[in-house]
Amino acid sequence: MITPDIAKDRAILYLHGGGYIEGSITSHQDLAQRISKVSKTKVLILGYRLAPEHPFPAALEDSVRAYEWLINSEGYNPKKLIIAGDSAGGGLTIATLVKLRDQGVSLPAAAVCLSPWTDLAATGESIKTKLHEDPFISPDELIFDARLYLGKTDPKNPYASPLYANFKGLPPLCIQVGSAEIILDDSTRLAKRAKEAGVEVQLDIWEDMIHVFQAFAVLAPESIEGINKIGEFINKKF
Repeated sequence: MITPDIAKDRAILYLHGGGYIEGSITSHQDLAQRISKVSKTKVLILGYRLAPEHPFPAALEDSVRAYEWLINSEGYNPKKLIIAGDSAGGGLTIATLVKLRDQGVSLPAAAVCLSPWTDLAATGESIKTKLHEDPFISPDELIFDARLYLGKTDPKNPYASPLYANFKGLPPLCIQVGSAEIILDDSTRLAKRAKEAGVEVQLDIWEDMIHVFQAFAVLAPESIEGINKIGEFINKKF
Protein backbone atom coordinates (compact mmCIF):
# COMPACT_ATOMS: atom_id res chain seq x y z
CA MET A 1 0.00 0.00 0.00
CA ILE A 2 1.45 3.35 -1.05
CA THR A 3 0.21 5.96 1.41
CA PRO A 4 0.99 9.62 0.80
CA ASP A 5 -0.17 12.21 3.31
CA ILE A 6 -3.79 12.37 2.21
CA ALA A 7 -7.30 11.65 3.45
CA LYS A 8 -7.69 8.12 4.70
CA ASP A 9 -11.12 7.43 3.23
CA ARG A 10 -10.23 6.77 -0.42
CA ALA A 11 -8.02 4.33 -2.30
CA ILE A 12 -6.98 3.05 -5.71
CA LEU A 13 -6.78 -0.67 -6.47
CA TYR A 14 -3.97 -0.92 -9.04
CA LEU A 15 -3.67 -3.92 -11.39
CA HIS A 16 -0.23 -4.16 -12.96
CA GLY A 17 0.54 -5.10 -16.56
CA GLY A 18 2.75 -7.84 -17.93
CA GLY A 19 0.61 -9.86 -20.32
CA TYR A 20 -0.86 -11.86 -17.42
CA ILE A 21 2.42 -13.80 -17.25
CA GLU A 22 4.79 -11.33 -15.56
CA GLY A 23 4.89 -8.06 -13.66
CA SER A 24 4.68 -7.53 -9.92
CA ILE A 25 4.14 -5.09 -7.11
CA THR A 26 7.82 -4.13 -7.35
CA SER A 27 7.90 -3.62 -11.12
CA HIS A 28 5.04 -1.12 -11.00
CA GLN A 29 5.76 0.60 -7.72
CA ASP A 30 7.25 3.74 -9.28
CA LEU A 31 4.27 4.30 -11.60
CA ALA A 32 1.79 3.63 -8.82
CA GLN A 33 3.70 5.97 -6.49
CA ARG A 34 3.47 8.78 -9.04
CA ILE A 35 -0.26 8.23 -9.51
CA SER A 36 -0.69 8.16 -5.74
CA LYS A 37 1.11 11.49 -5.41
CA VAL A 38 -0.84 13.40 -8.07
CA SER A 39 -4.19 11.98 -7.00
CA LYS A 40 -3.47 12.35 -3.27
CA THR A 41 -4.87 8.85 -2.87
CA LYS A 42 -3.61 5.64 -1.29
CA VAL A 43 -2.76 2.90 -3.79
CA LEU A 44 -2.98 -0.84 -3.28
CA ILE A 45 -0.95 -2.70 -5.95
CA LEU A 46 -2.34 -6.20 -6.28
CA GLY A 47 0.06 -9.10 -6.82
CA TYR A 48 -2.50 -11.26 -8.60
CA ARG A 49 -1.74 -14.82 -9.71
CA LEU A 50 0.00 -15.19 -13.08
CA ALA A 51 -0.19 -17.61 -15.99
CA PRO A 52 0.79 -20.20 -17.06
CA GLU A 53 0.72 -21.62 -13.53
CA HIS A 54 -2.54 -19.78 -12.87
CA PRO A 55 -4.44 -19.19 -16.13
CA PHE A 56 -7.78 -17.45 -16.60
CA PRO A 57 -9.81 -16.75 -14.50
CA ALA A 58 -7.27 -16.63 -11.64
CA ALA A 59 -6.29 -12.97 -12.14
CA LEU A 60 -9.93 -11.91 -12.32
CA GLU A 61 -10.82 -13.89 -9.21
CA ASP A 62 -7.99 -12.16 -7.35
CA SER A 63 -8.95 -8.65 -8.45
CA VAL A 64 -12.59 -9.16 -7.52
CA ARG A 65 -11.57 -10.57 -4.15
CA ALA A 66 -9.24 -7.63 -3.50
CA TYR A 67 -11.95 -5.09 -4.31
CA GLU A 68 -14.44 -6.85 -2.05
CA TRP A 69 -11.80 -6.95 0.70
CA LEU A 70 -11.38 -3.18 0.51
CA ILE A 71 -15.12 -2.78 1.03
CA ASN A 72 -15.94 -5.57 3.46
CA SER A 73 -12.76 -5.78 5.55
CA GLU A 74 -11.23 -2.31 5.24
CA GLY A 75 -14.53 -0.44 5.31
CA TYR A 76 -14.16 1.65 2.16
CA ASN A 77 -17.21 3.19 0.54
CA PRO A 78 -17.25 2.00 -3.11
CA LYS A 79 -17.67 5.62 -4.19
CA LYS A 80 -14.31 6.34 -2.59
CA LEU A 81 -12.57 3.63 -4.59
CA ILE A 82 -11.05 3.60 -8.07
CA ILE A 83 -9.72 0.63 -10.03
CA ALA A 84 -6.76 1.33 -12.31
CA GLY A 85 -4.34 -0.68 -14.38
CA ASP A 86 -1.99 -0.77 -17.34
CA SER A 87 -1.76 -3.11 -20.34
CA ALA A 88 -3.09 -6.51 -19.21
CA GLY A 89 -3.95 -4.80 -15.93
CA GLY A 90 -5.96 -2.24 -17.89
CA GLY A 91 -7.96 -5.00 -19.51
CA LEU A 92 -8.31 -6.68 -16.14
CA THR A 93 -9.64 -3.39 -14.76
CA ILE A 94 -12.53 -3.46 -17.23
CA ALA A 95 -13.11 -7.18 -16.73
CA THR A 96 -13.25 -6.60 -12.97
CA LEU A 97 -15.86 -3.88 -13.38
CA VAL A 98 -17.98 -6.14 -15.57
CA LYS A 99 -17.68 -9.06 -13.15
CA LEU A 100 -18.54 -6.90 -10.14
CA ARG A 101 -21.57 -5.49 -11.93
CA ASP A 102 -22.74 -8.95 -12.95
CA GLN A 103 -22.42 -10.13 -9.35
CA GLY A 104 -24.41 -7.18 -8.04
CA VAL A 105 -21.47 -5.61 -6.19
CA SER A 106 -21.45 -1.82 -5.84
CA LEU A 107 -19.06 -0.34 -8.40
CA PRO A 108 -16.22 2.12 -7.75
CA ALA A 109 -16.35 5.82 -8.49
CA ALA A 110 -14.35 5.45 -11.71
CA ALA A 111 -11.62 3.48 -13.45
CA VAL A 112 -8.34 4.33 -15.18
CA CYS A 113 -6.88 2.25 -18.02
CA LEU A 114 -3.40 2.83 -19.45
CA SER A 115 -2.87 1.16 -22.84
CA PRO A 116 -5.44 -1.50 -21.91
CA TRP A 117 -5.21 -4.92 -23.56
CA THR A 118 -8.89 -5.65 -24.04
CA ASP A 119 -9.00 -7.93 -27.11
CA LEU A 120 -7.09 -11.19 -26.66
CA ALA A 121 -8.52 -12.33 -29.99
CA ALA A 122 -6.26 -9.71 -31.61
CA THR A 123 -8.79 -8.44 -34.16
CA GLY A 124 -7.80 -4.76 -34.13
CA GLU A 125 -6.57 -3.20 -37.37
CA SER A 126 -3.81 -1.38 -35.49
CA ILE A 127 -1.98 -4.69 -35.04
CA LYS A 128 -1.21 -4.39 -38.75
CA THR A 129 -1.21 -0.64 -39.31
CA LYS A 130 1.03 0.16 -36.32
CA LEU A 131 3.34 -2.83 -36.70
CA HIS A 132 6.32 -0.77 -37.84
CA GLU A 133 5.70 2.06 -35.37
CA ASP A 134 5.52 0.03 -32.17
CA PRO A 135 8.99 -0.71 -30.75
CA PHE A 136 7.61 -2.34 -27.64
CA ILE A 137 5.12 -5.11 -28.49
CA SER A 138 4.95 -7.61 -31.36
CA PRO A 139 1.93 -9.58 -32.61
CA ASP A 140 3.74 -12.81 -31.76
CA GLU A 141 4.12 -11.65 -28.16
CA LEU A 142 0.41 -10.89 -27.92
CA ILE A 143 -0.49 -14.32 -29.25
CA PHE A 144 1.97 -16.06 -26.94
CA ASP A 145 0.79 -14.26 -23.82
CA ALA A 146 -2.87 -14.76 -24.72
CA ARG A 147 -2.43 -18.50 -25.18
CA LEU A 148 -0.72 -18.89 -21.83
CA TYR A 149 -3.42 -16.91 -20.05
CA LEU A 150 -6.46 -18.28 -21.85
CA GLY A 151 -5.66 -21.96 -21.99
CA LYS A 152 -8.78 -23.43 -23.60
CA THR A 153 -10.92 -20.36 -22.93
CA ASP A 154 -12.56 -18.61 -25.89
CA PRO A 155 -10.45 -15.49 -26.63
CA LYS A 156 -13.69 -13.52 -26.97
CA ASN A 157 -14.91 -14.47 -23.50
CA PRO A 158 -15.93 -11.04 -22.13
CA TYR A 159 -14.29 -11.69 -18.76
CA ALA A 160 -10.97 -12.38 -20.51
CA SER A 161 -11.37 -9.95 -23.41
CA PRO A 162 -13.62 -7.23 -22.00
CA LEU A 163 -13.89 -5.51 -25.37
CA TYR A 164 -16.69 -8.02 -26.01
CA ALA A 165 -18.54 -7.27 -22.76
CA ASN A 166 -21.73 -5.34 -22.16
CA PHE A 167 -20.63 -2.00 -20.71
CA LYS A 168 -24.00 -0.80 -19.48
CA GLY A 169 -23.84 0.66 -15.99
CA LEU A 170 -20.06 0.93 -15.71
CA PRO A 171 -18.54 3.95 -13.95
CA PRO A 172 -16.63 6.75 -15.74
CA LEU A 173 -13.49 5.63 -17.56
CA CYS A 174 -10.20 7.42 -18.19
CA ILE A 175 -8.33 5.72 -21.03
CA GLN A 176 -4.83 6.75 -22.13
CA VAL A 177 -2.99 5.18 -25.06
CA GLY A 178 -0.08 6.00 -27.36
CA SER A 179 -0.68 6.48 -31.08
CA ALA A 180 2.26 4.17 -31.91
CA GLU A 181 0.82 1.08 -30.21
CA ILE A 182 -0.24 -2.04 -32.07
CA ILE A 183 -3.07 -2.36 -29.54
CA LEU A 184 -4.25 1.21 -30.10
CA ASP A 185 -7.57 -0.17 -31.35
CA ASP A 186 -8.08 -2.00 -28.06
CA SER A 187 -8.48 1.45 -26.50
CA THR A 188 -10.37 3.23 -29.26
CA ARG A 189 -12.91 0.43 -29.68
CA LEU A 190 -13.31 0.15 -25.91
CA ALA A 191 -14.01 3.87 -25.69
CA LYS A 192 -16.48 3.77 -28.58
CA ARG A 193 -18.44 0.79 -27.28
CA ALA A 194 -18.50 2.10 -23.73
CA LYS A 195 -19.81 5.48 -24.91
CA GLU A 196 -22.49 3.73 -26.94
CA ALA A 197 -23.56 1.97 -23.73
CA GLY A 198 -23.93 5.31 -21.96
CA VAL A 199 -20.64 5.27 -20.06
CA GLU A 200 -18.74 8.51 -19.49
CA VAL A 201 -15.37 8.11 -21.23
CA GLN A 202 -12.27 10.30 -21.35
CA LEU A 203 -10.03 8.96 -24.13
CA ASP A 204 -6.60 10.54 -24.55
CA ILE A 205 -4.44 9.40 -27.48
CA TRP A 206 -0.87 10.61 -27.11
CA GLU A 207 0.88 11.28 -30.38
CA ASP A 208 3.92 9.07 -31.10
CA MET A 209 3.84 7.57 -27.61
CA ILE A 210 4.48 3.89 -26.94
CA HIS A 211 2.83 1.25 -24.78
CA VAL A 212 2.31 2.40 -21.18
CA PHE A 213 4.43 5.49 -21.81
CA GLN A 214 3.49 6.76 -18.35
CA ALA A 215 5.99 4.28 -16.91
CA PHE A 216 8.89 6.26 -18.41
CA ALA A 217 8.46 9.39 -16.32
CA VAL A 218 12.21 9.88 -15.90
CA LEU A 219 12.70 10.00 -19.68
CA ALA A 220 9.71 11.70 -21.31
CA PRO A 221 7.78 14.84 -20.33
CA GLU A 222 4.70 13.31 -21.95
CA SER A 223 4.76 10.67 -19.23
CA ILE A 224 4.52 13.31 -16.53
CA GLU A 225 1.72 15.05 -18.44
CA GLY A 226 -0.19 11.80 -18.72
CA ILE A 227 0.17 11.06 -15.02
CA ASN A 228 -0.95 14.59 -14.14
CA LYS A 229 -4.08 14.13 -16.26
CA ILE A 230 -4.80 10.89 -14.41
CA GLY A 231 -4.58 12.80 -11.15
CA GLU A 232 -6.98 15.46 -12.43
CA PHE A 233 -9.47 12.81 -13.53
CA ILE A 234 -9.34 10.96 -10.22
CA ASN A 235 -9.70 14.08 -8.09
CA LYS A 236 -12.79 15.12 -10.06
CA LYS A 237 -14.44 11.77 -9.37
CA PHE A 238 -14.05 11.81 -5.59
